[in-house]
Amino acid sequence: MPALEQFLLIAMVHFFAVASPGPDFALILKQSIRYNRRIAVYTSFGIAAGIIVHVTYSLVGIGLLIASDERLFTALKYIAASYFCYIAWYCLRAQKSDELNVASNKVTNKTANQMTKDDSKINNPSAKKAFLNGFLINALNVKATLFFVSLFSVVIAPETLLSIKIAYGVYLVAATGAWFCFLSFILTQERVRFVLQRKGYILDRVMGIILLLLAIQIVLSDLN
Repeated sequence: MPALEQFLLIAMVHFFAVASPGPDFALILKQSIRYNRRIAVYTSFGIAAGIIVHVTYSLVGIGLLIASDERLFTALKYIAASYFCYIAWYCLRAQKSDELNVASNKVTNKTANQMTKDDSKINNPSAKKAFLNGFLINALNVKATLFFVSLFSVVIAPETLLSIKIAYGVYLVAATGAWFCFLSFILTQERVRFVLQRKGYILDRVMGIILLLLAIQIVLSDLN
């Protein structure tokens, strides 16, 4: 398959994979609703950095080893399930935001924005923590492991030059980061964010349930 056709196929497959709802999307939605654009963008960078891990082990063949060694793959699945449960726990504990209380009391937008800024200085996680959350949620995603192993062992021909494979990897990292940064900007638009915040705590809990179900699915798949 010519390199251009191969790249277009990879780009199409990756787009559908990254755009589908999953733990990455759930985390970005939570960060956008609960915190602000800056935190969501740093989380997006962390998710993109997680892709580097998948690309690296796929290029050196470790991904095939993980997928073929039952013990290693089982260990990875339980680590991922544990981390998903950790994130889900905080999502399920979400409470009605202070901003909604401000809005319901009909405080002016200027005052509400100032209160949001003051509150964010106290309660927002650091950029480092936001980045780490994004990195871990992606790097520990078992489905991402299977996706990249399949991509680099099936879609990308074995005879493809290493330099081209690295170029594909760079694209996958950049495209992932761009997609989640785009989502971060959309979800933190003033009007969109206000609408989301009205039911933000409910969305947080829904995402917590989704992540919990993903964790249960991972564990049950190991028992079958």
